[in-house]
Amino acid sequence: MLTRRKQKSLRAKMKQQKRHPVLDWAYAILWAACVVLVINQYIFQNYRIPSGSMENTLLVGDMLFVDKLSYGPELLPGVLKTPGISKPHRGNIIIFENPSYLSRGPVYTVFQQLLYMVTFTLVDIDREPTGEPRVHYLIKRAIGVEGDTLRVRDGEVFIKPRGSPDFFDERTLMTALALPVKTQRLVASSEYPEIDKVGVASAYSELNLPFPASLGTPSVQSANKDAFQYDMSRVTTLRDANPSNARNAQLAQRYGNGWFIADSRIFPMGDNRDNSRDGRYFGPVAEKKVLGHALFIYFPFSRIGGVR
Repeated sequence: MLTRRKQKSLRAKMKQQKRHPVLDWAYAILWAACVVLVINQYIFQNYRIPSGSMENTLLVGDMLFVDKLSYGPELLPGVLKTPGISKPHRGNIIIFENPSYLSRGPVYTVFQQLLYMVTFTLVDIDREPTGEPRVHYLIKRAIGVEGDTLRVRDGEVFIKPRGSPDFFDERTLMTALALPVKTQRLVASSEYPEIDKVGVASAYSELNLPFPASLGTPSVQSANKDAFQYDMSRVTTLRDANPSNARNAQLAQRYGNGWFIADSRIFPMGDNRDNSRDGRYFGPVAEKKVLGHALFIYFPFSRIGGVR
């Protein structure tokens, strides 16, 4: 038996020696690519931070490893997510499918993701006609969990956990639970009366009504500082002027009451709260759409370390 094994090994070695060096390189690269794909798809995936929505926890250009095993990997990119060994918890930094993303089909998604993974995030063919990358995945912090009721007032988040009769501001709740509080605000509380005024002015314009001179001239630029607060003020004014408009009534009620987070859902928000398009705009996210959680920054070298 040992002789046969030795002969078989010798034949394989001789066959390899006869192979063209270019073919050897091709086999080696293909084998390495397969290993990278398996690791990226089922265990750890590379992810590059595309925007400043998580500053200063994660910066634009940071490259990190995402743990996919804990929440259950997909069999193929975008196809059939498997059960995980745990579920997202409050305070986790999670990666999930962008609810606003429009897929170009399963074949394209699989090919694009395989190419993205095997090139370590350097090649992304999923782009807009303008050349900008299409945002397929988002990275945010899990702020609300199942059973919570969450609402936003003047840019600040208030949470009523399951079983609690009261709302707590985000910082107080996170501190009490010994979770990191890394929220960064760019808009001062003193700026919100002006933002509300712009929202009211916009509603008056839609209603073809003159804006009351007693309120002064609103600064249109203020609306860009907190689009969520601006729209809340605008919609609430429209609802008050015409309560029979079902759409405005429904939106105003959502703004007023906030969100109840159903079972198996999570409410994600960016740490850079005033520069993040997150759950405030698309609502809670199903846990089955959460692909993993941020684990470790590996580049740039000056920022190597765990993510919390």
